[in-house]
Amino acid sequence: NVFMFDDTIQANIAIGNDPEMINHERLIWCSQTAQIDEWIEKELPAGYATQIGERGVRLSGGQRQRIGLARALYTNPKVLILDEATSALDSLTEQAIIESIKDLAEDLTIIIVAHRLSTVRYADNIFMLEDGNFIDSGTYDELIEKSEKFRKMALLSQQ
Repeated sequence: NVFMFDDTIQANIAIGNDPEMINHERLIWCSQTAQIDEWIEKELPAGYATQIGERGVRLSGGQRQRIGLARALYTNPKVLILDEATSALDSLTEQAIIESIKDLAEDLTIIIVAHRLSTVRYADNIFMLEDGNFIDSGTYDELIEKSEKFRKMALLSQQ
């Protein structure tokens, strides 16, 4: 769950920043990367100034996840850890976000924890765990070739 507080979308993305010190260009870029900018700008009359309610009660799970991703990007991290960061998203939105963050991988180390294989399809290295133990690693294609378990999971995820 992404922590949200009763304030504006802008304040929830640029958390801890003085409102006058917020870099609006960065805020927009982070929102675009998180695939939430269009919804904010076109669907919300107050845009980034929209109040989201206590704990983000006025947002869907997917909207909270995308605002959380925009928040993480706003801090300009060197390492980004995403733990089930797209689990509440539909497949099309998830794919758009994966495409956006794929471009960030050149300048940023991204660690993704996910159950959906589509989330890690383009990872440089996938580590498979079972019962908390490391069982295999490789790229998606390498694991398809060498791991019966991964191959079964991939086939099931395509159905």
